[in-house]
Amino acid sequence: MGQHARPSVTPLAIAVLALLEERPMHPYEAFQLLIARREDMLVKVRPGSLYHTVTRLADQGLVQAEGVDREGNRPERTTYRITESGRATLRSRIAEILRDPGREYPMFPVGLAEAHNLPATEVLALLRERVDRLAQDLADVDMMSQWAGVHDVPRRYWIVLPYLHATIAAEIAWVHNLISELESGEMEWNEFDPATGVRVTEHQHPWSERESSGLPPVPRRWSQTSASPP
Repeated sequence: MGQHARPSVTPLAIAVLALLEERPMHPYEAFQLLIARREDMLVKVRPGSLYHTVTRLADQGLVQAEGVDREGNRPERTTYRITESGRATLRSRIAEILRDPGREYPMFPVGLAEAHNLPATEVLALLRERVDRLAQDLADVDMMSQWAGVHDVPRRYWIVLPYLHATIAAEIAWVHNLISELESGEMEWNEFDPATGVRVTEHQHPWSERESSGLPPVPRRWSQTSASPP
């Protein structure tokens, strides 16, 4: 027999396994806890996707149904617990994430890389809106940090909050600088016909001839295509 592939563990699956490591619970309770703890700032949490994740974890033998309960006229709810295999997978996956920075391919850099396809005025408006939303996220993080401190929550349970504060604050500062460059005209921008929205400047990416431009080659670790992590 060939070697079995290691189970695929998504960010939401990690969150679910971590909750079940605390104690057995049913998926709806897990959903409520993730929202109450604002872990939706770390992973995308939807009721449907959470139930699907639990089912998949059960199929992989990482969690196991423990019992079914019913409260009043509510539908039956199946309680799940983490298995030894699930516990080992959780710990292994956390270790991998902490060890290897990897490339996560967030969407914002993609938008930045292609922002030259929009008029500067539109880019400015969109960036200002982004800063407003980031500021709200920062306020939420600071509120949670303050609550954790007041209630003497052991720091190991909320070390992610200072990290989120630092990364969000850094992005706000960086975007503010970009806005200033665009507003002042320090950064040249493509011109667009205000009536039609059509670009009127020549459309040729200056990096299209990278090999003959004398630019250094792309680092090998960036150019290699690797499989998605488990």
